[in-house]
Amino acid sequence: MNRSFRSLAVSFAAVALGLSACGPADKAMAGPVDDAALRNVETHPDEWLTHGRDYAETRFSPLTQIDENNVSQLGLVYSYATGTDRGLEATPLVHDGIIYTTLPWSVVQAIDARSGKLIWEWDPGVDRARGQLACCDVVNRGVALFEGKVYVGTLDGRLVALDAATGSPLWDVITVDQSKSYTITGAPRVVAGKVIIGNGGAEYGVRGYVSAYDANTGEMVWRFYTVPGDPSQPFESRALAAAVDTWTGEWWKYGGGGTVWDAIAFDPELGLLYIGTGNGSPWNREIRSPGGGDNLFLSSIVALEVETGEMRWYYQTTPGDSWDFTATQHIMLADLPIRGETRQVLMQAPKNGYFYVLDRATGELLSATAYTTMNWSVGIEPESGRPIEAPNARYLEQREVVQPGAYGGHNWHPMSFNPATGLVYIPMQEASMVYAQPANAFSYREGAWNTGTNMGAGAGVQRAAPTGYLLAWDPVRGEARWSVPYGDIYNGGTLSTAGNLVFQGTSDGRMVAYRATDGKLLWEAYVGGGVMAAPITYELDGVQYLTVMAGWGGSYGLSGRGRVATPGRMLVFAIGGSAVLESETVKREAPAVIASNASPATIQAGATLFTQSCAVCHGQNAESSGVIPDLRYATPETIARIQNIVLGGERSSLGMPSFANALTEEQLASIRAYLLSRRAELYP
Repeated sequence: MNRSFRSLAVSFAAVALGLSACGPADKAMAGPVDDAALRNVETHPDEWLTHGRDYAETRFSPLTQIDENNVSQLGLVYSYATGTDRGLEATPLVHDGIIYTTLPWSVVQAIDARSGKLIWEWDPGVDRARGQLACCDVVNRGVALFEGKVYVGTLDGRLVALDAATGSPLWDVITVDQSKSYTITGAPRVVAGKVIIGNGGAEYGVRGYVSAYDANTGEMVWRFYTVPGDPSQPFESRALAAAVDTWTGEWWKYGGGGTVWDAIAFDPELGLLYIGTGNGSPWNREIRSPGGGDNLFLSSIVALEVETGEMRWYYQTTPGDSWDFTATQHIMLADLPIRGETRQVLMQAPKNGYFYVLDRATGELLSATAYTTMNWSVGIEPESGRPIEAPNARYLEQREVVQPGAYGGHNWHPMSFNPATGLVYIPMQEASMVYAQPANAFSYREGAWNTGTNMGAGAGVQRAAPTGYLLAWDPVRGEARWSVPYGDIYNGGTLSTAGNLVFQGTSDGRMVAYRATDGKLLWEAYVGGGVMAAPITYELDGVQYLTVMAGWGGSYGLSGRGRVATPGRMLVFAIGGSAVLESETVKREAPAVIASNASPATIQAGATLFTQSCAVCHGQNAESSGVIPDLRYATPETIARIQNIVLGGERSSLGMPSFANALTEEQLASIRAYLLSRRAELYP
């Protein structure tokens, strides 16, 4: 799509609310986004200057114009059409009347917050074939601002500084080995004049690290690797020299994992940067580290000295992880009364189902309590802080239903903390997964998922449907205060405000507001497609706004579950807004019948291959929500050209890469037979 001619759905409600239609240049300039501004965001309560609003990542706003008494009067001011049909996960930033946000494929946009008009757009030109390496959609979670620059990490592993006024690139550095399966989907942070960026790709076989770059020049200042590499080579840090004793086998040949793809927080007084690390590569420790071991620093919270990148302390949430229990989920800082003493704490609700409260200066575990249903662990050892594993949790002898599963009790969707209520608002979920050792001997495949598990092991296993909740968690008492159930998981991130409110988007296509103290539903608006991103709030010309990116996708959307995808939008609400959101639905014509005489054995072989090579994008059981085409509805012309598409790469410019290095013609023929069998099931 040529975005220069994109139509924008901008409502006349902006005029009704008394908003100026002029551009940002027509008003007095706000102060610069410099180190002082980022350290003291409370002096700028009307703006949203960094990913979690503050360095502590609390996602709490002190604005009170919208409160529990008038939130029911919220209405849509305008809807900005992004022209996209993939997942939108960005947290927009707002400064000086401009909204800065990102779209799929790492595209950056600057939008006039008053009129909803596009000011500039920058497309990094990511090779669409790179989408094959994005485990969980070609999403991006946002940008960072600093001294007139906008920073973005791109899907192909670059860190780019753009001129905030024009969108022109100022510098562009490659942060990864692009010959390997690295991606970047997370938002960078600027702390102490440095841009912090991590990466993803552990499912595909990479080694994780986080890097700091000079915000002005793009020069790398330091890099911290999260897992040791080849022990025959010098270790990059003292931390890795000690960590190597917790590994066995030849893990470095599989990458090792431990990618830093999301959580980052910063304490400027302590000078500590906090990162969360991801799963192992492969997931299964029996393959990655066959002699056992904790495998440091996988699935860990790590505190680094911001000036040097040296590790100060770590806490491993899941030693020897075999379940994709990442600790990359939202890290949040606060000061809490713990056992009669005010403590500087760090809080996290990672995938494994425990809510952790740590002393952020020392890493001392203060509490760890289950916040969701789990069966892989029966508690935490009080002295060591290690989880006590349940028998058979590691699925060594047979397949096991483990809860939480790989989607986690809490995924990447940000939580928020309200200091007035003392509660953390978590997009919690209950979902299990069937794990099993690989059906055949593990063989590493370049550019493909290498979990080291039998991804088809769940066939025929009866399990409860996944369920989502908004959970209000008391981190001092270690217990739930209230919760609201949803019909599905993968609901959006949360925002809490001084108006005694919690805002959230849902996977069933709503924006909702609850009273922060007791969870009473006070407002909801239907927005069509599912919402994954977290909303923000800001004030402009005396009016408080609520804004969210709405576009279904991500790993759950790609799996074919949840809402049917709709075109992406940025939605802007305020008290008295009266715009009407046009509904857009995806229509699917009944597919033409295509005969197939394939044997049951061929179809079963195709089902296995589809699960291994195709399902990550086209959905489990070949059922897509529309984020990626549902292949059961493919035209006869597409089916006829399947070899040209899958092996020849003729649609690589659209994001469908060639699988010539992963599939043979015979294997593709069995996948085709499986797809036709699934297609036939659409008919009575």
